[in-house]
Amino acid sequence: MVEANLALYRQLPSIDKLLQLDEVQILVEQSGLHWVTTCLREMQEQARKCISQQGQLPDWHIDWLKELAKRHDELGQSALKNVFNLTGTVLHTNLGRAVMSKTAIDAVSKAMSSSVTLEYSLDGAMRGHRDRAIADLLCELTGAEDACIVNNNAAAVLLLLATVANGQQVIVSRGELVEIGGAFRVPDVMSQAGCQLVEVGTTNRTHLRDYENAINEHTALLMKVHTSNYSIEGFTAEVEGHELAELGKKYQLPTAIDLGSGSMIDMTAYGLPEEPMPHTYLTQGVDLVSISGDKLLGGPQAGIILGKKKWIDAIQKHPLKRALRVDKMTLAALEATLKLYLTPEKLTNDLPTLRWLTRDPETIRRSADNVLVALQAFYGDKFIVEIEPCLSQIGSGSLPIDRLPSFAITFAPLNGKGGTLEQLASHWRQLSEPVIGRMKDGKLWLDLRCLDDEHTLLQVLLS
Repeated sequence: MVEANLALYRQLPSIDKLLQLDEVQILVEQSGLHWVTTCLREMQEQARKCISQQGQLPDWHIDWLKELAKRHDELGQSALKNVFNLTGTVLHTNLGRAVMSKTAIDAVSKAMSSSVTLEYSLDGAMRGHRDRAIADLLCELTGAEDACIVNNNAAAVLLLLATVANGQQVIVSRGELVEIGGAFRVPDVMSQAGCQLVEVGTTNRTHLRDYENAINEHTALLMKVHTSNYSIEGFTAEVEGHELAELGKKYQLPTAIDLGSGSMIDMTAYGLPEEPMPHTYLTQGVDLVSISGDKLLGGPQAGIILGKKKWIDAIQKHPLKRALRVDKMTLAALEATLKLYLTPEKLTNDLPTLRWLTRDPETIRRSADNVLVALQAFYGDKFIVEIEPCLSQIGSGSLPIDRLPSFAITFAPLNGKGGTLEQLASHWRQLSEPVIGRMKDGKLWLDLRCLDDEHTLLQVLLS
C-alpha cells in the first residue's frame, strides 16, 4: 500500500512545470500569478489527501489544465446568480423579492460610477442630509409631513420604537403580535428597542376600550401592526386607524402602525385584492407609519418611516439612525422607483412587480403555448409535459390568503416515481441560469407568471 501510494505521489506534476505551460500563462495574464499558484497548490494538496485517504488520485487528475480552467471559470461567477423565478411567488423573499425597474437599475449604475451629492448641499456648499430629496418625494406621494429611510422595515420599527418609547410601555393588540421571516417577532423588536410590551384584547378580537383601559402614566405609544403575513377570519374585531388616532389625541399619546407590505397605490384599481396604504392612515391622523421598500412598492430593500415632522426629526437624531442608514445605491434605486408613481398610468409597464401581479391569465397561457412543444420534444421521453391552470401568490407576507389565476408547465414522471422529479429540479438548479419551480401533487410546476423571456428560458432548459 505504501509503495502504491508513493507511485501515485510521483504522478503529481510540479507547480513550476505547470506554470510554464502556455495555457496556464494565459490564466496568469487574466487573474494573476498569485491566484493561479494558490489554486495549483490547493489542487496538489487535495490530490495528496485523496491518495492518503483513498489510495487513489482524484477524478480530475487526468487533465490538470481542464480542472484549473474550470476553477478559473467558477472564480468569475457571482455567488448571486440570476435565476428564472417560476415558483409562482412574485415577491419571493429567498429570491430577492422585488425586481428593479430599468430606471432604477440605470439610477444605481449612475450612482455607483460617480461621486454624488449624498450628503452635500449644492446651494450652500455644505453638508446636507442623505434622506432629504427622497423624503420630499415621499411626502408628495403620501401626504406625510416628513420621512426617514433605513435599511429595512424591521429596522424602521426598531428605530421608531427606540426613539418614541424607550424605557416605556407600548400598547399593541394581542392579535397583531406577528412573527415575520427568520423567526423575527414583534415582541423581540420591542425588547431590543428597550420598550415594555403591553398586550391587549384577544387573538381574534380587540376593541378600542382594550387600548384605553391599558393606558397609564408609563404608556408612551399606541401601536397597530398590519397582519400582512396571515389572516384571521370569522368572529373578529380590530381597532381602526382613525379610532387609534383619536384615542392618541385624547390622551396626548403618539400612534404608529407597522404597515410592512408597502402598497403605495389602490391595488383594487388594478384588479388586485385590497391592501392598506400609508396615506390612508396618515390622513386618519396616525402619527407614524412604517413600510417596506422591496415588497408591493417594487423597489430596493429599505424601511420607510412616514409621519409627523416632530417625530421624524427625533428619529433622525437617534444614534441608531447612523447604524441603520442606507447607502447611495439604495437611495438611487428608491428615488427612481418612487418617481414611477408620479405617472401611475405607466406603472404596469414600468414596474416589474405590478406588471407581473396584473398579468392577464390568458397572456400567461399564450406564453405557455409558445414553449410547450419544444419542452415536450426535449423531455417527453421521461416526463409527461402539460399546461395546467394554477394559482400564483404575491409573497413576502403580502395578502397571504389571496391567489392570482395563472398557468404552468407541469412535469410528471412517466414511471410514476417522484425521485426523478427531484433529479430534474436539481439539474435545473445547476444550469447556467438556474430555473426554480415548485413541487406539488407529484409534479414539478413552472408557473409562467413572472416569465418575460420565453426564448432565453428555452435556450437554458434545452441545453
